Amino acid sequence: MPLSDIKVRNAKPTDKQFKITDGEGMYLLVHPNGGKYWRLKYKFAGKEKILALGTYPTVSLLEARDKRFIAKKQIAEGIDPSQEKREQKLQRIVSAENSFENIAREWHQKNISKWKPKHARNILKRLETDIVPVIGFRPINQITAPELLLTIQKIEKRGAIDIAHRALQTSGQIFRFAISSGRATHDISADLRGALIPKTTTHHAKIEEDELPEFLKKLENYDGEYQTKMAFKFLILTFVRTIEVRGSRWEEINFDKKEWHIPPGRMKMKEKHIVPLSKQALAILKEMQKINGNHECIFPSKQSPGKIMSENTLLGAIYRMGYHSRVTVHGFRSTASTILNENGFNRDHIERQLAHGERDKVRAAYNHAQYLPERKVMMQWWADFLDKKLRGK
Repeated sequence: MPLSDIKVRNAKPTDKQFKITDGEGMYLLVHPNGGKYWRLKYKFAGKEKILALGTYPTVSLLEARDKRFIAKKQIAEGIDPSQEKREQKLQRIVSAENSFENIAREWHQKNISKWKPKHARNILKRLETDIVPVIGFRPINQITAPELLLTIQKIEKRGAIDIAHRALQTSGQIFRFAISSGRATHDISADLRGALIPKTTTHHAKIEEDELPEFLKKLENYDGEYQTKMAFKFLILTFVRTIEVRGSRWEEINFDKKEWHIPPGRMKMKEKHIVPLSKQALAILKEMQKINGNHECIFPSKQSPGKIMSENTLLGAIYRMGYHSRVTVHGFRSTASTILNENGFNRDHIERQLAHGERDKVRAAYNHAQYLPERKVMMQWWADFLDKKLRGK
């Protein structure tokens, strides 16, 4: 006789487990501890098997019968419901392990050693704030391009256009990592090229050639710290990045070869860089050697000589000379590049001197000395050009 919900609810435990049948192989197994378990007895390939359908009251009588119907249909189609259940469970485990979040964290951990700590923290924060809460639980190979786009567009909607582009770029790196380990087959971020609001490129404010004489005269007459003035002049002569001047050390200078060898760890692109030193740049170094020769840094912090010059020091000098919001320190790289290009210097020589990154890692390992003789000529021309501008020529 089929069960009723009242009969199931009122079934009391005894000192031994017992079962109450519902028909078609399904029964309720009542344990001495009061637990009530739905079971289905069936035959598959000539063998008698038992399929667990859940526990009461979590699974009601009606729901248990629905599960029985599904199992019977599977048997009729030649599918063993117990095996199917195990495979589905395994698939859920695999899907959980292959979730976007798990793979993203694995990718982050694999790459963390090659990033600066702050950069690594920023990447993880961006993932945890904007991506993981939305699609982190999803198996990475089931995420679609529209699904990823909706996630990224939530960032766009709050006006963080640059962060949206960075988030898409990071997502693409994670998808490609998953592909390399066989957990995904397609980088869906590639399908979203052009789908985001374009980034607004902001160029560093620079000094134009006709403005150089006035600026160089103001720098020559700078009434602030002498070391700041020398550091600024050295930066303009070498047109390296600000951090590379601020962090410069005496051990990096080869006075005999007239070269400054900046190690990979201090370069943005993590590649060794050689800066040919003009007579004017060497003169500044020899002057600073008299003052700071007993320190590791060429331009140390005035407050803490064991540390490098503050990032605000050169910016403060720009303000003091009356160029606030008109010029950036970084802009002198653009000024040098423009003038050298306009005066016929080889573009490859200029790009190499600017230490713009080489994507080919094999070439990057050797290109620190690339075009060095030509660059030495170019750097001396640049220093002489600046002297002429200072004199108003």
